[in-house]
Amino acid sequence: MGQWADNGKPAARSRYPRYPRALTQRSVETIMVPLWWEIEMPTTLTLKGIPDDVYERLKKTAEAHRRSLNNEAISVLETVLLPRKATAADRIARARTLRAPLKQGAFAATDIDKFKRQGRR
Repeated sequence: MGQWADNGKPAARSRYPRYPRALTQRSVETIMVPLWWEIEMPTTLTLKGIPDDVYERLKKTAEAHRRSLNNEAISVLETVLLPRKATAADRIARARTLRAPLKQGAFAATDIDKFKRQGRR
């Protein structure tokens, strides 16, 4: 068949490259395709010239999260480049979690308003 079909149009491209028939043909025309052909492989990225302070900070956060440098770098990139959209319910739950350990009634509403105004001056 080649590059062009008999009708003058380009031949349909197969999802898989052509394997020699002796390697792929089984009974009743079953074609065996390697599993690695089905799985999308991640891309490799090499970073050069990373500033020492950035490297040290990445190394410390990797240790804190018990990850390798590579996994920590991937996590940081995903966090920055693919931020997760938080729903209103997620934000409320997070606020309640953060407020739970605080002592109730520690500040009066008037004190909170006063603190807000101080920060705006």
